[in-house]
Amino acid sequence: MATKAKTGNAVWETIKTIVYALLIAGVFRTLFFQPFWIPSGSMKPTLLIGDFLFVNKMVYGYSYASCPSLRIPAVGLDIDAKDLCGWLAGDNDRILGGEPERGDVVVFRHPVTGRDYIKRLIGLPGDKIQVKDGVLHINGSAVKLEENGVFEEVAEPQGPQRLRPRCENGPVGTGGICQKSEYIETLPNGVSHAILNIDDQASDHTGIYVVPEGHFFFMGDNRDNSSDSRLPQVAGGVGYVPYENLIGRADRVMFSSAGRSMLFFWTWRSDRFFKGIE
Repeated sequence: MATKAKTGNAVWETIKTIVYALLIAGVFRTLFFQPFWIPSGSMKPTLLIGDFLFVNKMVYGYSYASCPSLRIPAVGLDIDAKDLCGWLAGDNDRILGGEPERGDVVVFRHPVTGRDYIKRLIGLPGDKIQVKDGVLHINGSAVKLEENGVFEEVAEPQGPQRLRPRCENGPVGTGGICQKSEYIETLPNGVSHAILNIDDQASDHTGIYVVPEGHFFFMGDNRDNSSDSRLPQVAGGVGYVPYENLIGRADRVMFSSAGRSMLFFWTWRSDRFFKGIE
């Protein structure tokens, strides 16, 4: 009997330990940092497919979007942040709210689908944003652009989704060198970052977007391969993003996998450990 009691107690202690660990992890993820793995190439060259980072949630304060969404398609689990914290949604406000700055790399919830996106904050409330001949204009003035050589990568399937990169020198066969022109773009507040050019396309020639109050305008650094605020939500884009939909700021890449899974440690990129995000 004593042995059975000890076994029962051991099982119960193990269950309690697991529950406590999950609760602590949940609180940590909700209040402080959320892990994020880059699934696409829309933020190249700043972020590569397979980059793993933590999003700082404290910097912008908290809203319903701070609650984690739990999605595991393999077991049919799909719990949205609004299912957990929907009572906080709707007023476009935040608790202990902090103001994002132009040039921040931000993770946010898509206003329609609820999926997490990561882009660069380009337009603040009241700004007029336009792209003319591939050059970003903010409030009627062109941003500063400087040539920065050529961004090169191998033309091959990348990441779990096996996405092939688009190339300025394309089409490029598998194993060939895919090239894109790289520029340094400097925003009005002095923030500089690299952007890429692939082709002359519709997103290089836009009308004027006037950012509504309480909303923000986002763009990917891989300008010709990014679904962002230049495309309205009804057309599959991001549109204007409400303040309450911001999750946090991405500051540093922890590590990066060039393979199909972040668990394949032999594919980790040696030059991206703890790399700062500019």
